[in-house]
Amino acid sequence: MDAATGTWRLPATELARRYRAGSLTPTQVARSCLARLEAVNPRINAVVARRDAAFLAEAAAATERFARAQPLSAFDGIPLSVKDSLYTADQPTTWGCPALRQHATGQDELAVARARAAGALIIGKTNVPEFALEGYTANPIFGATRNPWGLALTPGGSSGGAVASVAAGITPVAIGQDGGGSIRRPASHTGLVGLKPSLSAVPREHVLPSLLLDFEVIGPLARTVADARLLFEVMRGAAAVDRSSLSAALAAAGPRVAGPLRILYVERFGSAPLDPQIAASVGQAVRRLGALGHEVREGPLPLDLDFYAEAWPQIGQAGLAQMFDRRPDWAAQASPKYLEMAEKGRAIPAARLWQVLEQVKKLRRDTVALFAGVDVIVLPSAAALPWKAEDAYPAHIAGQEVGPRGHAVYTGWVNAAGLPGLALPCEPSSTGLPIGMQLVGRYGADDALLDLGAAYEAAHPWAQRWPAL
Repeated sequence: MDAATGTWRLPATELARRYRAGSLTPTQVARSCLARLEAVNPRINAVVARRDAAFLAEAAAATERFARAQPLSAFDGIPLSVKDSLYTADQPTTWGCPALRQHATGQDELAVARARAAGALIIGKTNVPEFALEGYTANPIFGATRNPWGLALTPGGSSGGAVASVAAGITPVAIGQDGGGSIRRPASHTGLVGLKPSLSAVPREHVLPSLLLDFEVIGPLARTVADARLLFEVMRGAAAVDRSSLSAALAAAGPRVAGPLRILYVERFGSAPLDPQIAASVGQAVRRLGALGHEVREGPLPLDLDFYAEAWPQIGQAGLAQMFDRRPDWAAQASPKYLEMAEKGRAIPAARLWQVLEQVKKLRRDTVALFAGVDVIVLPSAAALPWKAEDAYPAHIAGQEVGPRGHAVYTGWVNAAGLPGLALPCEPSSTGLPIGMQLVGRYGADDALLDLGAAYEAAHPWAQRWPAL
């Protein structure tokens, strides 16, 4: 492999190994990443803000550190992208909203700051839907992001730019954000690994306004489980500025399950439709998990989630309403549908929000009891295959009409419950489109999920699959 041009195919863990061995430098890798960006980004529109000069300067500094055998961390010199809903000190964070074209605070979100301190090379920001509230990726500033596996199709959202950049080989890893499935579903649509960590496993500081209570978490996107773990280790860990991260660190330090895992496979949520190719692919993956020696049973999810069918859109509506009331200048340039959502949010009584908070607490208590009898829950990551890039959601799944969250039924409850969820690739569709499953564990079981994902990947690898860009 040509060191100057072919390194974009290498996983982050292999880059780190070659840096230590002296057979490759961060400068060579950075140049390869920029060449790959030039070659493919015009077709997929994943990276929407670049920092080429700073990126190369930081790569040169990392190269000097390795020459002195003094790397900052195991992540030193690794290229990554950052979702454009997270603050970065030297670039605007537009959130896909015209009013925020030049919005900059001069601060890094804490996870970004930790990545920088570890020596990460940030290539730029990746595209999001407006306010990162939807399951596809398009906005009035930058337009639509396209799926590397089918340019007419969406990579999903809201981390659509992030997954497209990694799937296309622009960088080996990306920092994403997941408020209701926005890491796991896009990962499934692009053949990637995506970890939505336990609530506050990655602490938050210097953030945009929350539109989804405390559901939004920061996590890694990568081509392999090992790469996702490498980035997760850089970003995780308690911080006093986010007190709930202290609980997350305590939960993560709990004992691991010894021996075979008890796995519950939940294929369907009631009568909600599921693409038959996804059902077949995930079903095969679950059988493969059983073949690894785990105890697998299939059945319904023993939780009452009916409340969230109505409450979920109300949460976003109320979040927009309070933000627009505080920032009328942002509202002034928002797209009409978000203004309509905010109007609905203003009509929601305070008692309803209180009811939502109580139901969230109940769900979190109920999942404690659930995981007393099961170690891992396996579900599809998404109910639909990728759809047209300009459409906010697929109108039909398996011949059945669905609404805006018909494709997303499997993911939001994990955020509300504060649980970790790991998206893994399964066998592709008949036309080669990626399909994914998600593993869900008890609060704090992030490492156990990564271990299971690594074992599955070792038996059924996927990193050799590349889109024909």
